[in-house]
Amino acid sequence: MKIAVLIPCYNEGVAIRKVVSDFHRVLPQAEIYVYDNNSTDNTVEEAKEAGAIIRYEPRQGKGNVVRRMFADIDADIYVMSDGDETYDIEAAPKLIQTLQDENLDMVIGARKEVDLNAYRVGHRWGNWMLTHLVQYFFKYPLEDMLSGFRVFSRRFVKSFPAQSGGFEIETELTVYALSSRLPIKEVETQYFARPQGSESKLSTYKDGMRILLMIVNLIKDERALFVFSWLSLFFFLLGLILGIPVISEFFRTGFVPRLPTTVLVVGLEMCAVFSLLVGFLLDSVAKNRKETRRLMYLQYNEKSGN
Repeated sequence: MKIAVLIPCYNEGVAIRKVVSDFHRVLPQAEIYVYDNNSTDNTVEEAKEAGAIIRYEPRQGKGNVVRRMFADIDADIYVMSDGDETYDIEAAPKLIQTLQDENLDMVIGARKEVDLNAYRVGHRWGNWMLTHLVQYFFKYPLEDMLSGFRVFSRRFVKSFPAQSGGFEIETELTVYALSSRLPIKEVETQYFARPQGSESKLSTYKDGMRILLMIVNLIKDERALFVFSWLSLFFFLLGLILGIPVISEFFRTGFVPRLPTTVLVVGLEMCAVFSLLVGFLLDSVAKNRKETRRLMYLQYNEKSGN
């Protein structure tokens, strides 16, 4: 089995040498790829000296790097990790073995912090909230949706329709697997604090909002009928509440004195009908999209490597 280790990097000169060296040690048969994303420090030099294969992605953002990595590299098993020395690289063989033994398409290294400084408070609570939001809508138990330490099968990587540009990529990977009903699993791994001199590129509020918007967008795409049915019900009930006094007065007097309210009620009820129709239409589109993704997924035979 050909194993490729994929490491997206932006200004990780402090940590990348050890990350690459550790992967060489625990996975001596693997090819280690470091994709530099416009680093301004010595990331490339450190990675080269550690024995990594260097590639470049000029479009800024982790999602852009992952899209490029998945397109460029051919392997049977893919290991993805950040280059910041926070993940438990010693666990990589265990994740690979789990993928093979249980015939999975993705194994997520669910982070268990061994250092209280590993997570910023905002990151911890943001991860919990966003993970449970996806868990609720896609009905699958998750502990760490935003972990960047993952192992993939070839057919997952080559059929994944990457759209994200930034740190939303982990969310998109997870939702793609859940909506496509692919076999995945979380395996608990240790999570360490960054080495001194290394700084996180993740903005708690800015990137957190982008991830939240990505989740909302994916829910709209993957569960359109659910979303627009509730929207239709909202318009219907609001119109009903505003319309009851108008209807009552009409039956009592035979007149409709509140013309603006009547127009508003009619508009709300029309919105309710249109929302439901849009939900059915988008649901059909989503089903066709899932069928297309499934056919793409089935094109890749794990044993033949085609």
